[in-house]
Amino acid sequence: MVRIRNLHFGYSRRVPLFENLSLTLERGHIYGLLGKNGAGKSTLLKNIVGLAFPQAGTCEVNGLPAAARLPAVLEDLFFLPEELHTPALTADQFVAHTAGFYPRFSETQFHRYLAELEVPRQTKLPKLSFGQQKKFMIAFALAANTGLLVLDEPTNGLDIPSKVQFRKIMAGALSEERCMIISTHQVRDLDSLIDTVLVVHNRQIVLNSALDALAERLTFGTAGSADGAGALYAEPSVRGRQVVRPNLGGAYGKVDLELLFNAVAGDNPAVVNYLNSTPARHEPAI
Repeated sequence: MVRIRNLHFGYSRRVPLFENLSLTLERGHIYGLLGKNGAGKSTLLKNIVGLAFPQAGTCEVNGLPAAARLPAVLEDLFFLPEELHTPALTADQFVAHTAGFYPRFSETQFHRYLAELEVPRQTKLPKLSFGQQKKFMIAFALAANTGLLVLDEPTNGLDIPSKVQFRKIMAGALSEERCMIISTHQVRDLDSLIDTVLVVHNRQIVLNSALDALAERLTFGTAGSADGAGALYAEPSVRGRQVVRPNLGGAYGKVDLELLFNAVAGDNPAVVNYLNSTPARHEPAI
């Protein structure tokens, strides 16, 4: 659905943000895009939705150039940025003005999402809290039923119960016809939601892997100070020394996304090198 090839981009030609970046994203997946502050997560999303323009290379959605912002692309794409600027309209007024741009928009689904997220329909949007505004836009984004849904830091401003509800609603909205991309710096907010993790670091996508494949090749756990043999990565924590090791026993465990991100986006390339040198038995369909 999304195809990026040899992307070069920078806000200054002398300081590139991406160099020769390539990426393919398919329907039927929820992708988690991770990266340090300043790594370019938001900028990559803006290239995907046609709000930023490559200096070289291509970025296509459904075979059409994203930067052209063609109606055939826009009606099947919804982008929710981190910063919101909501008009002085109620929920019903917003739908009346905006839903017509999305042919598969479902008002029934929209009202159900608002009820599940506890967002009032009759209050004008600017009078809602930032968290309520964010939940309103998440509900609209899902109800638009676009093939491509791109969310930049959607859990910012949400309290813990709202984050739980967000994960539940997002998981329920995924279908074989939809591709969802979620960018966040709150790594644990993506636990049990995404099926594929992407990490952008040093102007490249350094990790693009299904969680099942990662669970097949790596183990995550706690080790004593003297029990670091074979660890690809280790870091101290209040729970003890947290380590990433090769999965030599063949048993599947839970992927610790935060620990994985720290290992991949740090200065030690051992985890990435190991993953690149030992392909999974079942490669992700990406």
